[in-house]
Amino acid sequence: MKNIVLITFIFAIFSCGKKEDPAPFVPVSELIKKTWIPQTVQENGTVVYTKGAASNIRTGYTNFQLSLSGSSTATLTEFDGNTFTGTYELQGDTKLILKNLNPQPSGSGGTIEYSITKSTATNLDLNRISTNLKTGGSTNGYGLVVK
Repeated sequence: MKNIVLITFIFAIFSCGKKEDPAPFVPVSELIKKTWIPQTVQENGTVVYTKGAASNIRTGYTNFQLSLSGSSTATLTEFDGNTFTGTYELQGDTKLILKNLNPQPSGSGGTIEYSITKSTATNLDLNRISTNLKTGGSTNGYGLVVK
């Protein structure tokens, strides 16, 4: 009887595999502190740019870059090559606000807001909340990757 209990106990110990530690939680505020370039861009729901594609409708997105690598410093280079510098802030984990942009992007008052739909160490998906006058008043979505 003692042998059965001992064997059962040993079996129970070895059958309980080592549990792996869960991946550490990294806040969005840390995940986004990088320089981002577009993998894909949509204007009013239509894909107008895919990185590396030969048939892009708007090829200028090869110029697009969003740098959030400082503690709160932001630099946005639009598809037309114009660069704007300012600061950024997060509202919760779902809203990114670029503000005090200089020079002020057309019709923005110096502020551009994005909703964050995905944020990982290598991907950042943003939807611009207001329309972009430079793209004909379209609402744009950006699938960004680390530069």
